Amino acid sequence: MAATQAAQELVGLFPPGTTLDATGALVLGGVPVAELAETYGTPALIVDEASIRARARRYADGLAARWPNSRATFASKAFPCTAVYRLLAEEGLGIDVAGGGELTLALAAGADPAGLVVHGNAKTEEELRLAVEAGAGTIVVDNFDDIDKLEKILGQTSTAQKSTAQTSTAQTSTARTGGEQGVLVRVTPDIRPDTHEAVSTGQNGSKFGLLLPQAREAVARLRGSDRLRLDGVHVHVGSQILDLEPFAQAVEAVAELGEFAVYDLGGGLGSRYTYTDHPPTVEAYLDAMTDVAKRLLPADARILIEPGRSMVAESGVSLYRVVSVKRGGGHTFVAVDGGMGDNLEVSLYQQRFEAAVATRPTGAGELCRLVGRHCESGDTLSASVRLADPRVGDLIAVPVTGAYTYALSNNYNGARRPPVVFVRDGAHRAVVRRETYADLMRRDLP
Repeated sequence: MAATQAAQELVGLFPPGTTLDATGALVLGGVPVAELAETYGTPALIVDEASIRARARRYADGLAARWPNSRATFASKAFPCTAVYRLLAEEGLGIDVAGGGELTLALAAGADPAGLVVHGNAKTEEELRLAVEAGAGTIVVDNFDDIDKLEKILGQTSTAQKSTAQTSTAQTSTARTGGEQGVLVRVTPDIRPDTHEAVSTGQNGSKFGLLLPQAREAVARLRGSDRLRLDGVHVHVGSQILDLEPFAQAVEAVAELGEFAVYDLGGGLGSRYTYTDHPPTVEAYLDAMTDVAKRLLPADARILIEPGRSMVAESGVSLYRVVSVKRGGGHTFVAVDGGMGDNLEVSLYQQRFEAAVATRPTGAGELCRLVGRHCESGDTLSASVRLADPRVGDLIAVPVTGAYTYALSNNYNGARRPPVVFVRDGAHRAVVRRETYADLMRRDLP
């Protein structure tokens, strides 16, 4: 009975709908893990498409039910994959992009430019020009330099359009004219949530946004601009936050700045990575923010939210193959064919992950250190995890890897970045192929 309960708890960390077949092996999106490994090799990132779609609807519908004039926007840095952009655009979400690369990917996937929210604490003039010319609906002003650059760009595009109109009435420029670009001011509310320092963004000393006195100054300046349209304010206090108070405090902070047409309340809700994690539900998160908003914000204002990690994390599973099992000195090292090249979260944020032998995910077994193949002592996927009789050749499944693993994947030691495979209703398809050794040299010059 205890073994059955442990297995159920473990399966509960995998995407909703994950089951075990008659042999006790994991079945993801209706597809046995052995079939996925045979088809695509390992390591591989498996993504349950139905899980992401359901999560998107849960956010969008839940927010709309609480605050009709609203939109859920995907913080795409969590999983900047063209297929994911396309999927969430199909579900009607806006897209939050940080930098020209994410902007380009979102547009290539067919995202509506008007629904783009462009972020970044160090946006270059090239990136801002790309956003303006693409028709990005909102650019988040992180500093006064953003304002200077945007006013320059809007002035240039306006002049260029007038010149074009004068020389040829048959030609039409797609760049927007001055005064049409909507912007939000990012506010640093001096709130420090209980999360890893590297993903805490709302405190005094953060590189992001403007403290309240500087934010008021930016608001005043933008209200006097004839090239930029101040739509409102933005706040985001961090990521992997497992309590609700910081979100409510953030709403209170931006309310101090006055009334605006738009309030972007950011994201940051944490995900359940381990048995001991108990993040608030999406519904509790939405309640916490909209309850405060109903008290302090204008009733006709538009509210945006930007879920990222909590949108995609639970939909992803990383599959690996055991290469070596080494016992000695009171330790058991289970080494796999991936590691920090495809999951950097452990090294960067000390994020904890559970894992299982995919063909016998009992939730119990020998206490092991699950390590990667890279030449780094810090290349650990899970420092302490129970695996059922791990052997060379076994498949290892690590759940909750849909957020930031793809985004942070790299070529350390010449590793080839793994494929991304969508599963749904018993079918599977690769949406990103595995890199080849030739890919590693593709940018080299003679």
